[in-house]
Amino acid sequence: MKFAIQSKGDITSNDIKNQIMSYLLGFELTLDEEEPDIVISVGGDGTLLHAFHRYINRLEHTTFVGVHTGHLGFYADWTPDEVEKLVIHIAKTPFQVVEYPLLEVSIQLNDEDEERHYLALNECTVKSSEGSLVMDVTIKGDHFETFRGDGLCISTPTGSTAYNKALSGAIIHPSLASIQLAEMASINNRVYRTVGSPLVLPQHHTCMLKPVNDVNFDITIDHLSIIHKGVKSIHCRVAEEKVRFARYRPFPFWVRVRESFIGD
Repeated sequence: MKFAIQSKGDITSNDIKNQIMSYLLGFELTLDEEEPDIVISVGGDGTLLHAFHRYINRLEHTTFVGVHTGHLGFYADWTPDEVEKLVIHIAKTPFQVVEYPLLEVSIQLNDEDEERHYLALNECTVKSSEGSLVMDVTIKGDHFETFRGDGLCISTPTGSTAYNKALSGAIIHPSLASIQLAEMASINNRVYRTVGSPLVLPQHHTCMLKPVNDVNFDITIDHLSIIHKGVKSIHCRVAEEKVRFARYRPFPFWVRVRESFIGD
């Protein structure tokens, strides 16, 4: 088996990275940072996001597993004191593959014929670089509303516990192939109205955002920020691709939610 390790970069994470690498090489596994079969993330959820985008072109062939060196994350199953146990599992034990849905974002620019495609593990956010965001929102081909406010957040089920939750969005179990559209400080008065609630869209529904004004947009894909000029439309849907996690033991999603937000 070929492996790669993504570290957060702090002293603790780097020490654990070196420890894992030494153990796995001792089990005669192969270090391959170009085409790994498994990627071990050492850090937090942000570290795994970096690993995901680093190997985004190998999603069918690469699985991910996380060791958290800070607070318990949704993508990290293992603690630093369990490293030896994890290494033995990787070297000796077949793992269960758990697949989670992703968000596909397609951006059409006025001066380009082809769309620009992105995949997000957590979410995409759209904000205007000049004042309030004004967007026509179309769902499955039908105009739904004209949004006015600070911005919009489109999240995956696993991303529903991140920025989406801070926007009072629902927490969605990752077994549900869906995306969620949440508002950021929408303007609602006698002139402007939005639904004012997060929308959960199933796999066969596409959400299109179409600018009303010709302004620049600050669009994020997970931790990546992109300034786009001349945006014609933004299409969001459940991606055909999925992210694959190596699961060596049960770690129920609702247990993660409870431990992250409520505690023992």
